Amino acid sequence: MRSLTNIYVFTYAFTFTLWNNIQPTVEDEFIANYSNSLLTNVPKTTPVHTQVLDLSHNRISGLSTSEFINLSDLQVLNLSHNLITMLDFSVFIFNENLEYLDLSHNNISKVSCLTLAYLRHLDLSFNKFTALPICQEFGNMFHLKYLGLSATMIRRSDFRYIKHLQLHTVFLNLGNFSLYEPQSLTVLSTRNLHIAFAANQNFVFSLLYDGMSTSENLKIVNLRYTLSYKDFPSPPLMLPKKIKTIALTLDSVDLQWAIILQIFVLIWYSPVEQLTVRNLTFRGPLEEPTEYAFQPLLSSVEQLISLDGSMKALTLEHVRNKVYYFNQEILYRQFSEMNIANLTIADAYMPHMLCPNRTSSFQYINFSHNALTDELFQNCGTLMDLKLLILKKNKFESLRKVSFMTSRMKSLKYLDMSNNLLRHDGADVQCQWAESLTELDLSSNQLADVVFECLPVNIKKLSLQNNQISNVPSGVAELKSLEELNLASNRLADLPGCSGFTSLQFLNVEMNSILTPSADFFKSCPKVRELQAGHNPFKCSCELQAFIRLERRSGGKLFGWPVAYVCEYPEGLRGTELKDFHLSLLACNTTLLLVTALLLTLLLVAVVAFLCIYLDVPWYVRMTWQWTQMKRRARHNPPGDQGAVLQFHAFISYSERDSLWVKNELIPNLEKGEGCIQLCQHERNFVPGKSIVENIINCIEKSYKSIFVLSPNFVQSEWCHYELYFAHHKLFSENSNSLILILLEPIPPYLIPARYHKLKALMAKRTYMEWPKERSKRALFWANLRAAININLASK
Repeated sequence: MRSLTNIYVFTYAFTFTLWNNIQPTVEDEFIANYSNSLLTNVPKTTPVHTQVLDLSHNRISGLSTSEFINLSDLQVLNLSHNLITMLDFSVFIFNENLEYLDLSHNNISKVSCLTLAYLRHLDLSFNKFTALPICQEFGNMFHLKYLGLSATMIRRSDFRYIKHLQLHTVFLNLGNFSLYEPQSLTVLSTRNLHIAFAANQNFVFSLLYDGMSTSENLKIVNLRYTLSYKDFPSPPLMLPKKIKTIALTLDSVDLQWAIILQIFVLIWYSPVEQLTVRNLTFRGPLEEPTEYAFQPLLSSVEQLISLDGSMKALTLEHVRNKVYYFNQEILYRQFSEMNIANLTIADAYMPHMLCPNRTSSFQYINFSHNALTDELFQNCGTLMDLKLLILKKNKFESLRKVSFMTSRMKSLKYLDMSNNLLRHDGADVQCQWAESLTELDLSSNQLADVVFECLPVNIKKLSLQNNQISNVPSGVAELKSLEELNLASNRLADLPGCSGFTSLQFLNVEMNSILTPSADFFKSCPKVRELQAGHNPFKCSCELQAFIRLERRSGGKLFGWPVAYVCEYPEGLRGTELKDFHLSLLACNTTLLLVTALLLTLLLVAVVAFLCIYLDVPWYVRMTWQWTQMKRRARHNPPGDQGAVLQFHAFISYSERDSLWVKNELIPNLEKGEGCIQLCQHERNFVPGKSIVENIINCIEKSYKSIFVLSPNFVQSEWCHYELYFAHHKLFSENSNSLILILLEPIPPYLIPARYHKLKALMAKRTYMEWPKERSKRALFWANLRAAININLASK
């Protein structure tokens, strides 16, 4: 449905369309914007190729030719809102391409004219002209389409120079208006006429009558008449036959009720098809503030509306009633019985409207922003042709009653019930909607999940935005025709399924409470072409990865991606766009993570086992256990059985294959002579009955030193390894210097087993004694060895 034509919007739409058509579209260097720059003159630095020059909202008081002589390409010039007092069109003599000139809102009172042949838009409104500044040269501006003027008086001769021009729009600013000669406007040839009066002066109704005889689209701003309605000038008798206006807009109307009715009667008999009245205040008469004064007029209007006329659309917006003494039921009846297609009464504090008594011609009704309740149009069967019904911003409460209201509207296709107080309690009484209803707006109400039990079955477009819906129940609503569903600004925790909406193509779930949307949405909703799911508090976790992959596969079905899709949780990722959020496949696949962990564990166990075997860790553990057990038994033995006193100077550890050298060389040379050294040898000093390990530990514990005879044979002996381990353990546990290493034969590194790492460390860090092959050096060897182990055992 088309709304009533708005002349004001049309006029300025034309103005800016013209501007947009003129301004260059290739390079911005052709546009110079100096608005709001406190300029007093046109800048001399303006580029010579400028095509669009904006000098509005400055302090320029005069213009000269020299300021524009170099701007031969100039097409658009805006000098509005300056301090110009005198205008000489000759300053633009060198600007042959000038098409748009705005000099409105200045102090111009005098004009010197010159024909600007290509000018299409000229605005001289809101200046200080007494008479209309229309020069003879204006008649040669054959391209002129928009003309804005201002004056305090209008005479019949004012338009004689331009009456032959086919103007598109004429705007007249008539502030402090004092004189109008009737029939002055009728010489104009324009499609759109816009007249603006000052807000504090009485309107000259001859202008209204002549304006309706002049243009197809007429807009008048500030209709105010404070005199008695009896002094109101009646329209000429032949006026209805002369009226050309098809669309009439009256803005800021403050009139007595009787005058409004007279104007309405005039319009009803005229060819006017669309009447728009905005900011309407109607008052009572000054003489008789009773409803009886209105009765004759109301009766005449009541008879009038029953007749067929040209009127097709009536719009009343922002209505304020200051008449307190009339029967409103009569007024409601007049509106309800109008034989028109479109009726709009918005923001009028209207509490009720009657159902037409006969089949109505209404196709479009807009009663938005009123005080209507659930009683509207109940059991009304006369709105058979109604197709669009807008009832937003009222006081409806019951969704079920709203459905009953529509049930008899056989042609209704669109219903807007947004911004009401609608609820649905899920009562046993079923909802009854018009079968023809295909679009329903229930946004900004108080509806919960149960609303899906009360929806029209043939609906195609449904808006439930800004309600209290937390879930879309499956299996409740079978809306097989639904194509568009708006659930934005609700309480949804996940994307709804499409089990009941098999034809759904567009879904909006923005600004809900969805943390992790289901990734299988498009599988359950194969026909959805666009999903708006942005501006939700997304939780960036593994579960969200599937939804992000869904966007890549969907081929642009996510509306607003990626800007509207941002992480809210966890705190460290807040503000991160979902497209920049990534987690590894391993972190998000539990099975793969467990398998990987198991394999790593097995690998670690295998590595540890290999190292244990390679480094002979079990052997060291066993030896440590033997050492610990022996120490434990020693602590529990009786005091006299401790045997912790040193009995030997040194314990000898050697391989059996080196026993001849020990018996023939080492023992004889250390135990003979003065300062006899007592050596501990396993063959003669091990205690029978004790284990070998225990004997080794006891001998080491009772010896001041431990002598190790190193040779290739030594590293091949298991028992030598035990003795070396325990001696090394004593070395660190008692922080003593008790080890003496004798290298009997060189040991190649490859012969030393890996578990002999302690031997390698000792040979690398400690000084060892080498058995000399030359006999001459052996005396010194024995002397050094005696010195290393000589000690008074009694002192210890």
